[in-house]
Amino acid sequence: MLNKSAAVFIFALLIVIATCSRSNIPDSGSALVTAEHHPFGKYEQPITLRIGMGVDPTFKSYTGETPARNPWVTAIKDTLNVNIKIDWMVANENMEQKIDLAIASNTLPDAMVVSQFQLKQMVKADELADLTEVYHRYASPVMKRIIDSTNGKAMEHATFDGKMLALPSVEAEDISMMWIRQDWLDRLGLQPPATMEKLEQTARAFVERDPDGNGRADTVGIVTGPSLYDDFHSGPGSFNLNPVFSAYNSYPGFWLKGADGKPVYGSIQPETKAALAKLRDLYGSGLIDQEMGIRESPAEAVIDGKGGIFFAPFSGGYWPVPEALKNNPRANWQAYALPLDADGHFNAKMFKPTKSFVVVRKGYEYPEAVIKVANLILRDEYKYGIDFQPLRITLAPRDEISFSVKALHDVMAGESKPEDFADKVEYSLLHNDLNAIKNTKLAPYDRTDIQYWNTRGSNFKRAYSLLVGGRNLLDPNLNKVSSIYYSHTETMETQWRHLVDAEMDLFTQIIMGVAPLEAFDRWVEEWKRQGGDRITDEVAQAMMQR
Repeated sequence: MLNKSAAVFIFALLIVIATCSRSNIPDSGSALVTAEHHPFGKYEQPITLRIGMGVDPTFKSYTGETPARNPWVTAIKDTLNVNIKIDWMVANENMEQKIDLAIASNTLPDAMVVSQFQLKQMVKADELADLTEVYHRYASPVMKRIIDSTNGKAMEHATFDGKMLALPSVEAEDISMMWIRQDWLDRLGLQPPATMEKLEQTARAFVERDPDGNGRADTVGIVTGPSLYDDFHSGPGSFNLNPVFSAYNSYPGFWLKGADGKPVYGSIQPETKAALAKLRDLYGSGLIDQEMGIRESPAEAVIDGKGGIFFAPFSGGYWPVPEALKNNPRANWQAYALPLDADGHFNAKMFKPTKSFVVVRKGYEYPEAVIKVANLILRDEYKYGIDFQPLRITLAPRDEISFSVKALHDVMAGESKPEDFADKVEYSLLHNDLNAIKNTKLAPYDRTDIQYWNTRGSNFKRAYSLLVGGRNLLDPNLNKVSSIYYSHTETMETQWRHLVDAEMDLFTQIIMGVAPLEAFDRWVEEWKRQGGDRITDEVAQAMMQR
C-alpha cells in the first residue's frame, strides 16, 4: 500500500499530465493556433467569411472573373485559408437600401462595408463585434501607420464607449481646385484667373471670344453639375462649385465656429447668400453651363472639348481629362489653387479622413479574419487590382498625395533616387510612381503642359494627377478650412436628408433664376423651424462632451 507522501506525489503528477494533455488539444470553438497569431497567419483549418457585396451590373470581366471566382478569392484562400462566401449581392445603387434592411432585421453577413450613418445605427442596435483587441493584435504595421496618420481622427469615428466597433477607411487629403484650359488662356492672351473678378472675365472670354477657334459660339465657361458643393459627409467631389463659395468665405454644408465660439451651420450664413448672388449673376450672364443639371454627365462638355473651367480634386487627371485628350490631344488642362479670396487666400474645404467602415457581425467566431483579409488586400492590391475586391475600403496615408508630389519632384530633380523611398511601404503606389516617372514625364521636368507628357505611358493618369493637380496641396496660399463636426446627431438621423434636399433645391433655383435671392432669408427661418435649431443645439452638446 502507498504511503501518504507517494500518494500525494502521484496525484500531483496526474494533474500535470492531464493539464499538459488538455493544452495540446485545439479549442473546438476556434481555428486559431499559435502560428496563426500573425497579421498574415494562415488558419490550420479552413474558415468561412460571409460578406455582403455591391457590384456594378454593367461591368464585364474579359478574363471570366466573377464576384465569387476571382484572384482575390483565390489569394485569400491560399494565403489565409479563409473561404470568402457572398451572403448577398446587389447593384451598387441599391447597396444602401439593402444594408438598411439588413440592419433593421438584424440579418447581417459576417462582415460588410457601411457608411458612418449606418455604423451609428448598428452601434445603437448592439449588432457589432468589438474589434479593439483583434485590431491591436492582428493589424499589420503598415495598416496601423496609415490609420495613425490621421492623428487619431479615423479611430475616433470608429470608437464608441472605448470600443473599436469598425475598421475605418483612410483617404488621402485632397481639395477641390480649378481645372482650366491653359491652351485657351494662351490663345486669348490671358492668365489663370486669380480672383473672382478675373474668373468672371475669363469665363466671359471663353464664352464670347471663340477660344477653340472653330468660328462658332459653342463653348462653355464654367462647367458644373447638380451637386453644388460638398457637405461635411463627403468630398471633395467633381464638378461642383466649392472654390467659388470659399472665395466668399462661404462653406455650405460645414459646421463652423461662430463669433461666440458656438457651432453654426455654414449654409445659413450671410457669406453663402453673397456667393449665391454672384453665382446667380454668372449663370444669368451665360458664363455657367446653361445645361447645368440637365446633362447626363457634367463631364460631357469637358470631354467634347467645349468646356473651359471645372472644379475637381487632384483626380481630375484620372478623369475626365484623359477622356478629353482622346478627342483633342492638344487640350492643355492645368490645375490651380484658385480663385483667391479678398485677402489672397485659397480657402479649401478639408474633409474627414474616414468615409466608410468595415464592420463585423457580433457573434462571428473569427473577427480577426476580417483584419487579416484587410492586411492582405492592403499589401497585395498592386497585384490583383480593385475589381471584385471584397470588403473594399480606401486605406492610404493621409498625406499620400502631397508626399508623393514632393518625392516625384526630388527624383526628377536628381536629388533622390527611387530606392531612397524603399522603406515607405505604406505609400503603396509610390514605388511605381517613382520608377515610371521619367518614362511618363518628358523634359523639361518643371513644365507640366500637355506637350511635355507621354500620354500613352501606363502611369500617365496617376502622374498627371499628382504633378498637375496634387501640387496644389503645397500651394503657399492654401488655407485649410475644416468642419468642426463630422458626425451625426439624433435629430439628423430623421431630419437631415429632408433638410439637405430642400437646401440644394433652393440654392439651385436661386442660381438659375427660378427663385429670387430673397428666398434665401425665408429658407433660413424655415430651416431653423424644421429641425435646424435643434440639430445645432445637439452639435453644440456633442462638441462639449469631447
